[in-house]
Amino acid sequence: MNAFNRLVLLVLSLLLLAVPVLFLVINWGFVPADVIDQYTRYRAAVGALGNVSTSSLSTGVRTVIAIVGALVALIALIFLLRELGTLGRRVSRSTVMDPTPGRETVITANAVKTLAESAAREVGAESPSASLTSKKASYVVSTGIQVPHTDNYAETAARTRENIRKVLGDQGVPVRDVEVTVRGTST
Repeated sequence: MNAFNRLVLLVLSLLLLAVPVLFLVINWGFVPADVIDQYTRYRAAVGALGNVSTSSLSTGVRTVIAIVGALVALIALIFLLRELGTLGRRVSRSTVMDPTPGRETVITANAVKTLAESAAREVGAESPSASLTSKKASYVVSTGIQVPHTDNYAETAARTRENIRKVLGDQGVPVRDVEVTVRGTST
């Protein structure tokens, strides 16, 4: 996703969170409608928001409004966390492994993730989940694993790191760094 799309999603998610909060603040009287009108010049709309009385609405209507509001807030929060989770990191989609004319080879990020997760399983890690970022022409592979409670955490993490590096290197995938995080024990 390019920077413009990420910016648009970030602004959209912030608006989806800020606008309902602003409506609630006006409706509850924390900020007078006249103050908002001073900046927006929408006196009729702001006045209507200030005069809304929830006691005049039936229970069914209030329930529907609450459900819709919760869904909008959840969608906005998902957008926001998705964008903030990758803020400052370049999320990779694919990488050229061999740029030789006539032998161009490209590997997708999903294929690299699958290779990394399989390499982690080979050495005994359980429930691996890999995420990728790219720096210049190489990947930074971050893998979260669970370790059987009978195994040594540090040893399993080190074996996992080395095996991921080896498997990706054997396939010609450019790897800058491999980070392994132990998320806990498996049951």
